[in-house]
Amino acid sequence: MPSRFSPDNEPESDTYTVLTDEEGRSIECTIESSFDIEGQEYILLLPVDIPVEILTWSDDEDEEETAVPVESEETIDRIFSTAKVVLEEQNLTLKRTAVTLTAAGELPELFDEDEPDGADDGDEDYEELLLLTRFYHEEQEYGIYTPLDPFFILARMNERGEPELLSPEELDKIEPLLPEIEERLFEDFA
Repeated sequence: MPSRFSPDNEPESDTYTVLTDEEGRSIECTIESSFDIEGQEYILLLPVDIPVEILTWSDDEDEEETAVPVESEETIDRIFSTAKVVLEEQNLTLKRTAVTLTAAGELPELFDEDEPDGADDGDEDYEELLLLTRFYHEEQEYGIYTPLDPFFILARMNERGEPELLSPEELDKIEPLLPEIEERLFEDFA
């Protein structure tokens, strides 16, 4: 199958854009790649700031503690100010951005005890994360992590030439092509 990517569609490596979500939050990104499917232009974006994820741990009596991503907007609202202060101790500024939380600044040096957290070797869907810091809020422990692999955002270009997040229907349409898109991107980064 011929590639849907064309060298003519490759943007300059320092092409910046801003993506805004339904809540009005924005995230500054570089455009890493663009491609056309059935007349619609799609772009792969890479956040300029460091993408971060906040995890907490479930406390099941029958099982071992398991890391759980904090996805609830209400929970993020409750813990955000504490997380922001804790990250400032690492010279990082936590931001409420579109798609994901981000941190502005430079990552601290890696230490031996800060090895990336990972799932069991058999879990292929697991994303390896680097622990930035831990904190407690109302007696619950949280950890702030950043992915070790690039964090790409898939968007489409609207009629005004602005990036927009994909609807669930658009994502379902493009999902079968994601392995080819990902393979191409990692070839470009190598």
